[in-house]
Amino acid sequence: MKLSEIAARLDCRLIGNPDLDIDAVATVEQAGPNNLTFLSNPKYAPKARRTRAGAMLVQEPIIGLDISFLISSNPYHDFARALELFYQPPCPAQGIHPTAAIAASASIGENASIGPYAVIGDNVVIGNNAVIHPHAVIYAGVRIGDDFLCHSGAVVREFCRIGNRVTLQNGVVVGGDGYGFAKTKSGTHYKIPQSGVTVIEDDVEIQTLTSVDRASLGETRVKRGAKIDSLVQIGHGCIVGEDNIICAQTGLAGSSILEKNVLLAGQVGISGHLTIHDNVVVYAQSGVGGDVAAGSVISGSPAFEVRQWLRAITAYPKLPELVKAVRELERKLKELEEHERRDT
Repeated sequence: MKLSEIAARLDCRLIGNPDLDIDAVATVEQAGPNNLTFLSNPKYAPKARRTRAGAMLVQEPIIGLDISFLISSNPYHDFARALELFYQPPCPAQGIHPTAAIAASASIGENASIGPYAVIGDNVVIGNNAVIHPHAVIYAGVRIGDDFLCHSGAVVREFCRIGNRVTLQNGVVVGGDGYGFAKTKSGTHYKIPQSGVTVIEDDVEIQTLTSVDRASLGETRVKRGAKIDSLVQIGHGCIVGEDNIICAQTGLAGSSILEKNVLLAGQVGISGHLTIHDNVVVYAQSGVGGDVAAGSVISGSPAFEVRQWLRAITAYPKLPELVKAVRELERKLKELEEHERRDT
């Protein structure tokens, strides 16, 4: 594809050779003369200067780099759009495979593609344009909107509700039982029925091997536009707000509430029964044990304001020296006090 055509498709300003043939999109390090790459963060400009790419998506040209540029106000977004010009995942043919097990009472919308050995239970309702890959399982009573994409091994449990344009990657479990047990007088654990549901709103994507538990009462809800990475645990009764980003290996204990535009980096732990308000950023490997005010940026375990945390971790490796210095000061103070007692 000519670079000029890519520029037109992306609505970017072109600087350089409009007739350059582009055959792929590649990283800065791996790109060759017929590849398009991108630079979204100026701090990586030194690395970009060493690229062999034929063209680069940037906010502004890099001085001294003799390649073509596509000028974009959002290079990372346009990088994603450029990828779509060169790569489309396989699209299964419409139709229902003869080995799929679909209850007679289920209702499937138009243009569905349902793969081998998929299972769809009683009274399920699925909208138009669904793609359900092999070995996915939809339990009884589930309601799903249009443009549903469900990969192999994903499971949606009974009575859960899913909106439009939702993607479940491989091994996702929506509506598995929440972790609830009552201790008996004898010390054994009595299972609390998980009678609530999980609700996934429109435009949500949940990545591989993530679990969103059903509520014991009421609902667990993932709101519109949230993106949840792989290996995330969302406990029963949680609310994940609009446009949240939750990165891998994060865990939310039951009844955690995340408001709008919250970002949880990898391996964050949320202790439960708390509220993280709008526009909070929580750094990786943080532990959150209480409510977090809107707009905060926090880190550490227990997590606190990130600038204080940075000062604290800078001091942490020096603690042995500080302890040694304090002990030496204590020793000298005792000697001084002893001399004063003798002089009096």
